[in-house]
Amino acid sequence: MSTHCNEVLVTWMGLCMAAAGVLNTLGKEMAYGRFWDREGRPRVMLPARLAWCTQEMPSLAVPVILLLVHVGSSERGSVDTVNIVHLAMFCGHYFQRTFIFSLLSRGRPTSLSVMVKAFVFCTLNGYLQSYNLLKCKSYPSNWLTDARFLIGSIIFLAGVAMNIHSDWILRNLRKPGEYVYRIPRGGLFELVSGANFLGEIVEWIGYALATWTFPAFAFAIFTIGCIGPRALHHHRYYHEKFSDYPKSRKALIPYFL
Repeated sequence: MSTHCNEVLVTWMGLCMAAAGVLNTLGKEMAYGRFWDREGRPRVMLPARLAWCTQEMPSLAVPVILLLVHVGSSERGSVDTVNIVHLAMFCGHYFQRTFIFSLLSRGRPTSLSVMVKAFVFCTLNGYLQSYNLLKCKSYPSNWLTDARFLIGSIIFLAGVAMNIHSDWILRNLRKPGEYVYRIPRGGLFELVSGANFLGEIVEWIGYALATWTFPAFAFAIFTIGCIGPRALHHHRYYHEKFSDYPKSRKALIPYFL
C-alpha cells in the first residue's frame, strides 16, 4: 500500500476508540430512545429519521471520499481487490443504516447533543477504517481464501442478518407516530432482550476477523463497550415495565448473560 501510511496515527486512534468503548461500560444509560430524558429533558430535539441519517452518514461518506481521492491521485490509481472488498463490507453496513434503517425508523426524537456525538464518532471511525485500508494494510494474494477471511465474513454476514431482522421486529412493534414500548417476540428476541445489539456486535467481530486489522478490532471492542451495556439497560427496563416479561431471556448472550 501507500508509503504515506501513518501507523502511529492509526494506532493511537484505534487505542482511543477502544478505550472509549470500555470506559462507556462505566457510564449510565445513554440519553436517547427510551432513556432520552435520563439527564433532564434536552432543549433541542430532532426527528429520529433525520438524526439517524445525519449521524450515520459520515461512516459512508468519508470512506467514499477517501477512496475517490486515493484513486484519483497521481501516485496510485488503483486499490487492491481485497482492500476494496473490506471497504465494501464496512460501507455496506452504513449504507443500510443511513438510507434504509434511518428512513424506516419509528423511534423517539433524538437530542441534538447525542446526534452530534455520534456524528463525530462516525466521522473519526470512518476515516480510521478507510485510511487504514487505503494507505496502510496490504494482504497476500490468497487472502480471500484465508480461513480468517472466510470465517470472519460468515460471522459478519450472520451478524448483518441478525441485526436487520431484529430491527424489523422492533420497528413493527409500533405504528407510525407511536412511542409505546412492547415486549419484542420472535427471532433472537426469544433468547435475549438485546437481539439487535447482539447482531451488531457479532457483525463487527466478524469484520475484525475478516480484515485482521488493528482499527477493526478496536472498533469491535468499542462496539461491545458501547452497546453491550445498553442491552443490559434494556433488559432491566423490560423487567421493570412488564410483569409478564419472559424470565428465561438473557440480556445479550443467549443462556449466559
